[in-house]
Amino acid sequence: MRSTLVLAQLSLFLTSVHAFFPWDVSEHCPFEGGCSSHKRELKDQDALGSDAVDAIKAINFPGFHVGPQITKESLTEESESERLAREVQRLSRKYARFQSAAIRERASKSKRQSLYRIVTAADTTLKTAAAVAQDGTDFSYFAQVKLGSKEKPLWMLIDTGAGTSWVMGSSCTSPACEKHGSYGPTDSDTYKPKGETFAVAYGSGSVKGDKITDTVSFAGMKFDFEFGVANETSDDFNHFPFDGILGLSMAGGETENFMQVVKSSGQLPANIFCVYLNRAADGPNTSEISFGTCNTDKYTGNITYTGVGNDNGDWAIPLDGIQYDGLKSGAAGKLAYVDTGTSYVFGPQTDVAAFHKNIPGSTSDDGTTYKVPCDSNKDVTYTFSGVSYVISPKDWRSSPAADGTCTSNIYGHEVVAGAWLLGDVFLKNVYAVFDKDQKRIGMSSLLLPFYRLRC
Repeated sequence: MRSTLVLAQLSLFLTSVHAFFPWDVSEHCPFEGGCSSHKRELKDQDALGSDAVDAIKAINFPGFHVGPQITKESLTEESESERLAREVQRLSRKYARFQSAAIRERASKSKRQSLYRIVTAADTTLKTAAAVAQDGTDFSYFAQVKLGSKEKPLWMLIDTGAGTSWVMGSSCTSPACEKHGSYGPTDSDTYKPKGETFAVAYGSGSVKGDKITDTVSFAGMKFDFEFGVANETSDDFNHFPFDGILGLSMAGGETENFMQVVKSSGQLPANIFCVYLNRAADGPNTSEISFGTCNTDKYTGNITYTGVGNDNGDWAIPLDGIQYDGLKSGAAGKLAYVDTGTSYVFGPQTDVAAFHKNIPGSTSDDGTTYKVPCDSNKDVTYTFSGVSYVISPKDWRSSPAADGTCTSNIYGHEVVAGAWLLGDVFLKNVYAVFDKDQKRIGMSSLLLPFYRLRC
């Protein structure tokens, strides 16, 4: 029953973004964990919305605990369907500037409670770099940022798809704030309120609060920075370990642009940052973000750059194409948003359908989620500027569900109309360079540690 209810929830999220297709819950069950045999008729979107909201309230999540490296057996039991539903909901709000107000108003939020597990990373040896932690399931990657004169540490999501930076405030009474670290005037002698408010739209909810200026210490750098201190957060932050978001987009947001402030501080030889995201199943966490220079111990070969393909200040570059086992499936010229704050890969339904057509035995009832044979182990490649990057089956294909089926983590859903969104499923397979000075993204193959080569 739980998977069926989650599918109703996911349908609400998807239709609230673009309202492209109806979702018959009884006919669609591609997720890990299976579905019940309960049948229902989808008469209209409003009816589904009411039922889905009730379903959301009925779902409970397991708790996590802060700790070091974890084993595969100790990972969260949260199903892929629940993760996907939450991810689509969050993305529809995150990219809300591409959506109409009417569509945004139909988005709904959930209220669930959980504690968190944090898998810390090994310390970096670079001067201007920071270790990047994760939740132990490759679902979110975040780093510890120290705020104010007392250098209070808070976890902030590393998010190249966001322009606004904020943390939860000590005066916030939202349920999510009560479960996270927070920041307020008593935490710093240099805390300076701006007398201005900020608000980041989250569908029918929002993150709201006050703008302040204080010192920020991160990745070996220290400077004054304007960021938001939230006094209200939406309930979906109940599910994430991080206490706020560090916006690394080139686009402006509600607060100062982090990379522009870094550049103005004059502490870097170049206004770039480089990202390496470790896969939890591969052993000790060695994830890292470095500023000003890249870590040559993390990649091999040359870094190939592709110029940003739009004028909005987003980290989005044009695709040359997508392949499975050498079979091309189009998508040439489509923009691909490269987003460290997104877990999966999303693309236009026609592109995703063409891609999965090349995978023998793949099926989909809705054009969004695809079942694939669990022995589908051929290379998936995304090509930029003539260079192809291989995505491991560990990332693009799920582990077998109870019924023996596997799910593709490449979903047919347009977060941004006509464009692809490449999240951590993609980024775990490349070394990525975000160059603000030259307005380009570079990529290279990973230099795998010895313990990974033995696997």
